[in-house]
Amino acid sequence: MHYIDALKVFAGLFSIVNPFGIIPVFLSLTVDDDPGSRRHIARITALSTTIVLWISTFLGDPILSFFGISIASFRVGGGILILLMAISMMHARLSSVKHSPEEAEEAAQKESIAVVPLAIPFLAGPGAISSVILYSHQAEGVEQKLLLCLIISLIGLSVWIALRLSEPISQRLGATGINIIIRLMGLILASIAVEFMARGLIGLFPGLAGGT
Repeated sequence: MHYIDALKVFAGLFSIVNPFGIIPVFLSLTVDDDPGSRRHIARITALSTTIVLWISTFLGDPILSFFGISIASFRVGGGILILLMAISMMHARLSSVKHSPEEAEEAAQKESIAVVPLAIPFLAGPGAISSVILYSHQAEGVEQKLLLCLIISLIGLSVWIALRLSEPISQRLGATGINIIIRLMGLILASIAVEFMARGLIGLFPGLAGGT
């Protein structure tokens, strides 16, 4: 994972985690909370998201090995999952892959929402976890895995900043501005999904690489 690859990984994970897209959900779930409680929820949400993705970095490969899943098959499956998320984002809505209406309704009734559902599954959902496992598989040696952990930490920091400044960001950008950002991230995400699937298909069917 060279420097340019690190930038690519950061852009991909940022698009998947989508800190800006969670702002309307965060505001709606914390509408009755005081500023201090909102800051606490934002901090716990960012920390939980970071920890979940850290764990995925080091346990992803052992889990795939335990279930006998090849990385090529996982690339195709993860690519399809991410593509579904991208399509939803290009329509400026949260994917049902991340949550269901029932989960959203239950979340509104919970006292503690920082870990579930904000961190899991809204931010560190199946798409983000799948991507981290794939990026971790590409990383060679401890140094590159630590670099991936650093990138994840920056993603967590961006989540904290977005939630901490959720009110001024929402007021400044408005629904239209946030939707434009989400659509742009969806376009980036779709490209990443296609790349994952292409690499997976070549791994499953090596003849595709030769154009036969």
